[in-house]
Amino acid sequence: MKLISYQHNGRATFGAVVGDQVVDLARHLPEVPDLARLLASSVQLARAAQVVASAKADHALSEVRLDPVIPAPGKIICVGINYVAHAEEAGRQVGQHPVIFQRFAETLLAHDAPLVRPAVSEEFDFEAELAVVIGKGGSHIAPEHAMEHVAGYTCFNDASVRDWQFHTHQYGMGKTFRSTGALGPWLVTADEIADYRQLQIRGILNGEQMQEGSLSELAFDIPHLISYVSQALDWNPGDILATGTPSGIGFKRKPPVFLKPGDVFEVVISQIGTLSNPVIDEI
Repeated sequence: MKLISYQHNGRATFGAVVGDQVVDLARHLPEVPDLARLLASSVQLARAAQVVASAKADHALSEVRLDPVIPAPGKIICVGINYVAHAEEAGRQVGQHPVIFQRFAETLLAHDAPLVRPAVSEEFDFEAELAVVIGKGGSHIAPEHAMEHVAGYTCFNDASVRDWQFHTHQYGMGKTFRSTGALGPWLVTADEIADYRQLQIRGILNGEQMQEGSLSELAFDIPHLISYVSQALDWNPGDILATGTPSGIGFKRKPPVFLKPGDVFEVVISQIGTLSNPVIDEI
């Protein structure tokens, strides 16, 4: 299934995309309050699949306004320097442990919503990533059981404010500006992705490919990352794991290429879809 969170006639709801139509799952499953709660229950997910297979569509996709796939995740865990080629372009080496930092839910925006270049910087960069959405929560998860906790996958742009990122050794501040973390357009459930390592990811700026990579190239794979974080924090349904970006980022190009108003950046992942966002200046 392709699952979305969205707005229709001022009502926040969630549903499934079928072709160019949307089935309003909240209407059919009134006891489920939101998409994160749906992902937490295998029983409800099975019911949702039955609804999608049999129900008539409620809206055209063009009639709804998408929200971030999970509008308010409890955690957004991001991984830095997780592709070897990206580590090389950044002048870094992959270490013994993954580089972990966090985003806040208030930084998220949806497919087609504008990325906001902040007033305090012109070094606004793109990072195409695969995001993992957690379904089954847990702590101290063994790597061999980690994929049981994955509800599905979506596209993510971890757009970064580079000069603020490097104000100190702790570069999280450059990753937490308002309206810089695009997530969507939908979640593809894990049962539809036979092997995430076969997924190909591209970052495209104004029609020109800037980034390309394969999920088979991750230095720390998804089971390792889920297990590693779970030693410190409980994973909860709807939490997001952003797996890192491949090489080709803007600030390591010669000359650097930064996002500016009027640009459009797309994250394209095979078997999942395209996340597209225009760029505007902060007012």
